This record gives sequence, C-alpha cells and structure tokens, in this order.
Amino acid sequence: MIWEQVPYFKINLSKGKIFAQKLPIDWTPLFSSGPVHNMKNAALAMIMFAQYVQGGTFGKAVKMAEDVTDLAKRCAAADRDDPDCLKPLDRIFLDTICQEENLPRFTDCCAKKDPERNDCFLSLKNASRGFISSFERPNAEAACKNHSQHQHPLTGYFIYEVSRRHPFLYAPTILSVAIRYDEMMKNCCGSAADPTHNLEECFRRQAPKVVKPVKEDGLRQEHTCGILKKFGERTLKALKLAQISQKFPKADFVTVNKLVTDIANMHKDCCRGDMLDCMHDREEILHYVCSNQDILSSKIKKCCEKPLLQRSECIVNAENDDKPADLSPHIREFIKDKGICERFAREKDTHLARFLYEYSRRHPEFSAQMLLRIGKGYEDLLTECCKTGAPDDCCSRGEEELKKHIYETESVMKTSCDIYKEKGDYYFQNEFTKQMTTIGSKCCQLSQDKLLPCAEENLDLVLGEICRRHLTDPINAGVCHCCSSSYALRRPCMGKLEIDENYVPLSLTPGLFTFHEELCTTEEEKLQHKKQEMLINLIKYKPQITQEQLTSVTAAFTAMREQCCKEENQISTSDIPKHPICKETFYYLFLIELYFSIFPTNTKSSKVI
Repeated sequence: MIWEQVPYFKINLSKGKIFAQKLPIDWTPLFSSGPVHNMKNAALAMIMFAQYVQGGTFGKAVKMAEDVTDLAKRCAAADRDDPDCLKPLDRIFLDTICQEENLPRFTDCCAKKDPERNDCFLSLKNASRGFISSFERPNAEAACKNHSQHQHPLTGYFIYEVSRRHPFLYAPTILSVAIRYDEMMKNCCGSAADPTHNLEECFRRQAPKVVKPVKEDGLRQEHTCGILKKFGERTLKALKLAQISQKFPKADFVTVNKLVTDIANMHKDCCRGDMLDCMHDREEILHYVCSNQDILSSKIKKCCEKPLLQRSECIVNAENDDKPADLSPHIREFIKDKGICERFAREKDTHLARFLYEYSRRHPEFSAQMLLRIGKGYEDLLTECCKTGAPDDCCSRGEEELKKHIYETESVMKTSCDIYKEKGDYYFQNEFTKQMTTIGSKCCQLSQDKLLPCAEENLDLVLGEICRRHLTDPINAGVCHCCSSSYALRRPCMGKLEIDENYVPLSLTPGLFTFHEELCTTEEEKLQHKKQEMLINLIKYKPQITQEQLTSVTAAFTAMREQCCKEENQISTSDIPKHPICKETFYYLFLIELYFSIFPTNTKSSKVI
C-alpha cells in the first residue's frame, strides 16, 4: 500500500518530470520514522487527486496515487529517457484520472487535448460550502484505536478529506496541517491508558491547532485570489509591492520588483488550481529569499533555518526589517522635481511603482491598503496636475490632501478602538459584527505603530468575504459599488454606506419577537446570542430606528425579561412562552413601541468602519 514503507524517492518538481532522485530532500518529513520521503510524495499525489476528483472515494484516490508513485519508482530504477518518465507531471496526473473507470464527470475533459484538458479539470473544482458534507466528529476512543492500528492510512485519509473540501488550498498548508494532526493524535492517544486522562478534553483543546491553519490560510488564499480575479494583476502587484517594501525596506527597487513579479505569478498559478506549478513557484521564491538575506532582511535568519513547510509562514509573520539609517524621511522629489510629468507620461506604471516603493519602505506604521490609497491619490494628482494649463502649485496641494487622508484614517481606527474599549465585546458586537469584535480584541491593544496595519488588514479580509458572498447572494447596489469599483477605496466606501432605501422591511408578526425559553438561560454566551438574534430582527423590521427608539425598546425588553424569568413566578421553562405576561404583552409591547407615535424616524443610523 502507498502508506507503507517503501524506498526513498523524490518527484522532481523543478523539471516537471516524473523520474525520481535518490537524494535527501529539504521538505519536512511528514511522519517521524521510516522512509518518509516517499510517503510524503505519496501525500502530495493524494492531495492532487483529492483536489481534482473531489467526489471520488478514498480508495480510488489511493489507487491513483499508487499508480503515480509506482511509475516514479520504475523511472528511478530504469532509463530516464523512457517516454513515460519524461512526461510533464500535470499530464501524468490527468492521464491517470482519465484512465480510471466510473468517473463520468470528467469524460468531456478527458476528450480534450492539453492545455485545454487541464483548464477543463480546473473549471470543475468546487470550493463552495456544502458541496461536500462537513466533517463528522469521531468518537475519541475509536479514533485512538484506529490511529494505533493504522497510523499512516489514517493520516492519509485525513489528507484526502481536507484536500477534497479545499480544492484550491496550497499543498504545503495541507501537509503542515497533516503533521499537526498526527502530533495531536499521538499526544492525546499516547496517554489514553491513564485513567486521569480526559481524551475528549485533549482533542477539544488541541483540535483548533489543526483546524485554524486550514481556515486562516484558506481565507487568505481565497482573499488573494478574489483580488486577482476582481481587480486584476496590476492591483495585486501594487498590494504585494507595498507589503514587500515594508517587510524589506533595505532592499533596492529592482530586487523588490523581482519578488513582486514572482509572487504575482505564483498566485496566478495557485489561484487557477495548478498546484504543481504553485508549489514549484513557492519553493523557488523561498530559496531566493533565504539565499539573499544579506540584501533583504536581518529578521528572517531563524525562518530560513526552519524546514521548508514552516519557512513561508515564518517569513510572512516575521517583523519588518529596520529602515536604513540614511533613509530620508520625505520623498518630496516625487512632488517638486520638474521632470515628474515627463516621467509619468513616459513610464507611468514604473514611476508610480517607485513612488509606492519609496513611500511604503518609510512607513511600516501604515496598512498596505492605506498605502495603496496614497498611491492612487498620487496617480490622480499627477493626472490632474500634468495637464496643459495646470497651475504651477498644483502638485504642492497633494501634501495637504495626503495629511488629511492620514488623519481621517487614523481617526476612524482610533474611534472604533475607543468604542471597543468603552463598550466591550458584547456591545461592540451589537454595534458592528462578531468578526469586527475579534479584530478589536486583537488590534486595539497594540501600540500606535502597529494598530493600523493590524486593524485594516484584518478588516480587509472581512470585507473581502462580504464581497465574495455578495457575488453569489447580492446584498444591494451600494455594496455592489464598493466591492467592484476600487480595491484601495473599498473600506472607506463601505464606511460611507447609508441605509438601503430599496430594502423592504420584515413584516411584524407575533413570531418575529416570540419570547423563547432561551432568553431565561443563565449561560451568558447563549443569552447574548439570543438577544442579538432579536436585535437583528428588530433592525430588519425597522431599519431607520433611532438611537432613542432603540434605547426605549431595549429598556422595555429588559423589564419584560426580568418579569418573565424571575424565579418567584415558578413557571417551567417550557411554559414560559405560554405565560400570559410573556405571550401577549411581549408582542404588543413591540407593536406599540415600534409604531412610534412619540419619536420621529428621520434620523439615519451611522456606523464607523
């Protein structure tokens, strides 16, 4: 079987061929003992087949992976000029799928010739929620017994299940998660014989370490691919230029630009689902970065000493390098130089890229999104000021506009953090969302120089998710405009949205504000969740509700809850909704309060994003 011990070999990704190399390799061993290199390549083959044939069984994925790894062994032992050994790897994988029986979904794709065949297979990948049923949590004792008897097949099955649910997730991420999964199984199951050891608690405590990277890396990858798809390669390159310039401020423009191009090309391959090219690109970039630490950064030495699977995440999370000591604080030559209009006309993108590079390396305290807005502002400034007849002092006005934008952005973030610190998680979540509350708890405690990058870059992930949901389930024209017009301006655009005038409010029915028994729970988290459900219904019913009206309704609700839930009533929880005070008064309370003969309804709500 593919997960048993077999001779070492390495699929040569750099050449794109199937022949094997009997050489030590730089990848972290997937398992702790035995001839691990072949098993790791078996894992890579499993990932490829599970991501391409999502509906296939585990047994079929194992068989196809065995076919490929068997071919690799034959090519290692035989003449490397054998035609089968010289085929590109992607062709070998697709040939293997097309030779399998009972895969009718791929018949049309298999009839095509490459590269159209590969494009057809990629188009069938489905990452939507619900396409494959969610994981079922196994019994802890049964899982440990299975792990002790079938460690490698069990880890292989885990890789298969993760891969087919995440057909665009980077293979290195899946391999890293598989290592963590195996460590969790060993840690929790190793002490199973100890009567004081709580298996369920052990899995509950360690499972987030396994699941979190899948969710976080998957979200970031989906986010990056969304930017590439919606706003194009130019926007993605600008974003990476800002981020890399901040990370490596000592690197020159040519070096940074090379990395930007390589990383953008990697994302194009990864977002298309070409995992072999994706892995190859990623490995080459890591090799370049770690081979050129002297010109890039003094902060990544320890990262480059880590195994390959851990290296990328470490570099991304490493601190920005120190700015060069002789770096001037200002770049006024981009405003005052008499030749800027000529350079802008002759090499627009290069000139703008140099401006963004120079500005970004000087300002690690700004978010990449803010730097893109500054870059866009500079482009708009030159477009206006380089016109014939523009006033001589036109460009100098740009500095004032820049200061104004920086002040506004910092004020928005400061105001949001002040609200979070004042109101705490629950009330901040009432005002905004749960995801924004998580951002507040994560970022608002940071120093001023780290607040903006943390807050806006995490908020950008949330807005990206909103925009992706909008594509499949449109929200309104305002959200559509913000999600489509400009990536750099997406956050300010969302922050300026007013109430949707075309929204049709929910009808007021008794069921809308039913007094559920959960409202009498003593578990604070459940109570908050139920109260927030009712708050959402209230806003959907009365989207133009004023703060005064909301305060009035909240006070009435609090009094009603106390009346219905107080212990001396001696009402069983199942009878609470039937109790006359709760059954009738609660509905008519909202009916009276929400028809508002007292308060006007001409005040629009405003939100800070």
